Amino acid sequence: MSVAEEELESKGTATLSEEMIFPAPPTFDDVAAERDYRKEQLVEALHIIGDRRLAEGAAGHITVRDPEHSDRFWVNPFGMSFKVVQVEDLIQVSHDGEILAGNRPLNNAAFAIHGAIHAARPDVVAACHTHAMYGKTFSAFAKPLQMITQDDCMFYNDHAVHADDGGAIVTDLDAGHRLAESLADNKALIHQNHGVVTVGETVAEAAWWFIAFERSCQSQLVAMAAGTPNVISHEYAQHSYDQSGYAFAGWFQFQTIRQEHGFA
Repeated sequence: MSVAEEELESKGTATLSEEMIFPAPPTFDDVAAERDYRKEQLVEALHIIGDRRLAEGAAGHITVRDPEHSDRFWVNPFGMSFKVVQVEDLIQVSHDGEILAGNRPLNNAAFAIHGAIHAARPDVVAACHTHAMYGKTFSAFAKPLQMITQDDCMFYNDHAVHADDGGAIVTDLDAGHRLAESLADNKALIHQNHGVVTVGETVAEAAWWFIAFERSCQSQLVAMAAGTPNVISHEYAQHSYDQSGYAFAGWFQFQTIRQEHGFA
């Protein structure tokens, strides 16, 4: 049984056996193969986020750290729809904003936000940010999610709010560094009047957190319009977080989305 399977079973989430078919993130001995895999996963995530209409116009970016050069990341180019980006379109960018591979333009906001986050968080392999409808709308309140549904609990005490520069386009590293400081060691950040950023140890994890957070924002807005919802107690919120808020759980959940879109 793999480490991932042992982790899932230890939390009481599933019953497994040695004979069962169970997905797990691949491991690599060859850095070139790992780079190809990460770039392919990035393109898949871009297509999925685009297909779900969670990206608008030229805004939005998903990044993945290069497995060989940890001070570089791959990102979708500026001005291309998420739905049409291919592996050959990706550009490689240093944490200083230098384009090191690719011949397409860089979105300066992508560099400012993701460069600062990748530099501040060595554990972050991927980061996701778009101007999705419910995330950007909920961000206007500049407050954290309430734990009003079980699904919200995957973000319990694991997301932050950044109220500085609310509504301003993030185009310089100083603003990016402030975002990274607010994110701290959390997996999601609400930026006032802007939207949401999520991070993970894999592209799949970061993308799942983004989709799940967007749905939680939608749920919160509906609940706020309807009345005053009951909030889940600390005990139960922590229990649900322990079951669904860890890195492998995020990766695993995204596999169902990949299946829906024909990638698995």
